[in-house]
Amino acid sequence: MAKKKKETVTEEFVPAEVREQMITDTLETNYMPYSMSVIISRAIPEIDGFKPAHRKLLYTMYKMGLLSPNADRTKSANVVGSTMKLNPHGDMAIYETMVRLTRGNEALLHPFVDSKGSFGKQYSRMAFAASRYTEVKLDSFCAELFSGIDKDAVDFVDNYDSTMKEPKLLPVTFPNVLVTPNMGIAVGMASSICSFNLAEICDTTIGIIKDENFDISTTLLGPDFSTGGNIIYNKEQMDLIYNTGKGTVKIRSKYKFDKSTNCIEVYEIPYTTDAETIIDKLADLVKSGRVKEITDVRDEIDLNGLKIAIDVKRGTDPDKLMTKLFKLTSLEDEFSCNFNILISGTPMLLGVRDIILEWHAYRSECLKREIYYDLQQKTELLHLLEGLEKILLDIDRAIAIIRRTENDADVIPNLCEGFNIDELQAGYVADIKLRNLNKEYILKKTAQIKSLKEEIEELESILKSPSKLNRLIIKQLTQIKEKYGKPRKTDIIYDTIEVYDDSQQEEEEFTAFAVCTAEGYFKRITFQSLRGSDVQKLKEGDSIMFSGELSSKAELIFFTDKAQAYKTRLSAFENVKASSLGEYVPVKLGFEADEKVIFFTAVQDFDKRLFIAFENGKCVIIPMAGFATKNNRKKLTAAFCSTQPVARIMTLEKGEEKDVFIKTHLGKALVVNTALVPLKSTRTSMGVQVISLKPNDRVDFVCPVEAMAKKPMPKYRKTKIPSAGMVYNEIDIDENQTTLI
Repeated sequence: MAKKKKETVTEEFVPAEVREQMITDTLETNYMPYSMSVIISRAIPEIDGFKPAHRKLLYTMYKMGLLSPNADRTKSANVVGSTMKLNPHGDMAIYETMVRLTRGNEALLHPFVDSKGSFGKQYSRMAFAASRYTEVKLDSFCAELFSGIDKDAVDFVDNYDSTMKEPKLLPVTFPNVLVTPNMGIAVGMASSICSFNLAEICDTTIGIIKDENFDISTTLLGPDFSTGGNIIYNKEQMDLIYNTGKGTVKIRSKYKFDKSTNCIEVYEIPYTTDAETIIDKLADLVKSGRVKEITDVRDEIDLNGLKIAIDVKRGTDPDKLMTKLFKLTSLEDEFSCNFNILISGTPMLLGVRDIILEWHAYRSECLKREIYYDLQQKTELLHLLEGLEKILLDIDRAIAIIRRTENDADVIPNLCEGFNIDELQAGYVADIKLRNLNKEYILKKTAQIKSLKEEIEELESILKSPSKLNRLIIKQLTQIKEKYGKPRKTDIIYDTIEVYDDSQQEEEEFTAFAVCTAEGYFKRITFQSLRGSDVQKLKEGDSIMFSGELSSKAELIFFTDKAQAYKTRLSAFENVKASSLGEYVPVKLGFEADEKVIFFTAVQDFDKRLFIAFENGKCVIIPMAGFATKNNRKKLTAAFCSTQPVARIMTLEKGEEKDVFIKTHLGKALVVNTALVPLKSTRTSMGVQVISLKPNDRVDFVCPVEAMAKKPMPKYRKTKIPSAGMVYNEIDIDENQTTLI
């Protein structure tokens, strides 16, 4: 019996309703909440110097009792798991946050986490161990972060599921925001805060508290990084950082030279780089031939810390070589400061002075709340002791009242009536143990009344007097400086330093094969790589403008359609393969918007001349000496006349004369010798009229006759200019043929 085929029912697709929505509404309802969340709750630190992730982690460890002097380290996994009650992120994100705060990672001048195990290094890509292997507890330094947190010094809020409370900020007793480095990228803004020396920050803060116009440069020498190095002092940039919160700090590595082994040992590097990046770059420089003094580079990081060993050839001047390496590698680097912090939930770009003033206002509020809490506690205790004092004269009577009272609920009312005290005082008396109802115990307790009154009076006076409050803050800062202050790790160089100029290095000459395309791509290819494959990869629709062997001594000049020239050297480009598109010159050299390369040449001496033909039929020859500059990379404006579009640019050797074929859009053509075109000393000269043009005509093809596959007939040659030329109908020239430069 044949089986019946299953019938398939096809439901008709009904499209959902399409509703138009303004893009501004979409941004406001969908993107803005996300942006604000990233800015406020993730990437930008607040005035206490912490992002929410840091604060949640440290507070969790504090509640776990890991700040106690007797506390043992616990597994990092335990801390990570507990932190997830406050921080709704994955365990690895929390652990990575912890790693940076540890003593083992060496990212901070004053680590917050005392660690045991492998936590990687700030100066290396070395991976950290898994959380199940490492152990942590809070460093004693964290006592300065939580001082007063249990005395209502800061506000608390619900965690993400409203099952716990967490602090909005930590009541830090020093300007931690300027001591702990912090970097973060939010939406539409970023924050990059360098670290300063704790002792210098304390002195500077004290100076500003005493005098708001205090000159902070007298106490704050400059940033101080955990990785050390040397800061090259720039007063203008330092003042910018102090006043506006933006600026750059240039940092150099520290090194020493061992003559016996001919080895340079780098033992401190900039905070913004790592050892592997430096070693990789050194290896590339040696392979490309740009640095020939180095024979070997080794990573010798060990328990003693960072060490990059650079073996050099005998006779090499180590200081001269390092000056060169500072220029070519991240052994010298810059830290870009961008002091964006949150003040009451609002992102603000502040200088050092303004940050300290904001911290002072915040710290003053925390101290007031802490003092008010102590004042309430002492006032309540004083009130209870005053009640106890009243029964001192007749203890037997108090005992008798309690014994005669039949109901427990009547004990306190009877004591209130018998001694004229309130319910709180009566409750305190009633709760005293029977063994303590003696004269000696009560006298000891009531003896505190005098000191309590003095303490309360002092606390009230501090709350009423800003100067007393400031003295208390200054006292705390002085104690922190004495207890935790350390010498600077990063030294400051005030003297003028030697800067490497690769244009003056004769011994560094090398040659390479170069390709420049019409779309502005440039390739530097080693001859060894070229032997493997010489098929040049080009972008679709692109063509080769120049290809040939170049020396590193030659200056590369790129002329653009905006009558500007950009100069650089072969060493500025990385070695690539023929199968690569190369580097995009407009981006590499910082062209203006929509600026394009129209001509390229390499010049080793500036005896050559430049022949320029314009679309209006004029031509000019200008000396290349006008493009000679001392710098190896320079933007030259007004490189040639900009009033007319250029039809063709080509170079002429000193004294060289060439026959040039010129054709117009409407079909006129002629051949002239460059000897007829005068040499002009001014780069922006338009030159002379070579071919006369009718209205709406223009020059659209210019080529040296020697480069043409089919030579033009003699009748096209003109010995006088300007000339109207001849109607072009004798020869067929491929205008896309490869032409000489």
